Amino acid sequence: MNVTTSARDVRLVIADVDGTLLTPDKLLTPRARAAVEAVTKAGIAFTITSGRPPRGMKMLIDDLHLQSPITAFNGGLLLQPDLSVIQEQAIPSEAIPQVVDILTRHALDVWSYTDTEWRVPSRHGPHVDREEWTVKFAPTVAPIFPGAAERVIKIVGVTDDRRAMARAIENVRRACGEHVSAALSQPYYLDVTHPSANKGEVVHVLSRLLGVPTAQIATIGDMPNDVLMFERSGVSIAMANATADVQRAAKFVTSSNTEEGFALAMERFVLSTWSAT
Repeated sequence: MNVTTSARDVRLVIADVDGTLLTPDKLLTPRARAAVEAVTKAGIAFTITSGRPPRGMKMLIDDLHLQSPITAFNGGLLLQPDLSVIQEQAIPSEAIPQVVDILTRHALDVWSYTDTEWRVPSRHGPHVDREEWTVKFAPTVAPIFPGAAERVIKIVGVTDDRRAMARAIENVRRACGEHVSAALSQPYYLDVTHPSANKGEVVHVLSRLLGVPTAQIATIGDMPNDVLMFERSGVSIAMANATADVQRAAKFVTSSNTEEGFALAMERFVLSTWSAT
């Protein structure tokens, strides 16, 4: 079947951040920046969605002069570009102890996030230093959940043990699947959020908020948590650095984030008339 589209068909682009918009060194290349500028000049709305906290997205919001709402914590927070909150979806309090217990039993470090704070059990635990460099603010070393009434937007299980991670995902979904969403945002990060805080819901919410039909939304990403937004958007693009399963879930595959894959995707699948079989 031949498929044809052009810039006039796509009215909104939703881009994942790490592994997609940014290089492995967490850099925004000049070509990627120019691609975003070209998209917005064409009259197409552009926004970002990420498992990052809002403060970890602020530098990109400013650099790219974003005007549309953005989503942090995989949709746990919907915010204006000035980081004022439009919608918040905290993890149900009754699910928190069970999630933490499962992650701990599988020997994962457990991080927690509120809308403003990132808590870790150890100042220099696995991936903490790298995450601090990425999001540009330091964590607080504190008990994971000191107050039962506190709103926790995201829990992250951290490990480099792929088998332990697979078991943790399976058990969280089996035990808590009705109460939380659990998906990998990096091979070593298991993100646990409110059940409606996932990237599929991000597409739905932004479609409604901006008045753009999902058929006219393009999404681009690289991780399993991006597959849900692929399923709900008219144009879905996977990065070549994504796994084979993620690539198969998208309509199109661009090059990797070491080879200007984001910019190429915007140029080929959003800004140019093209056809594919």
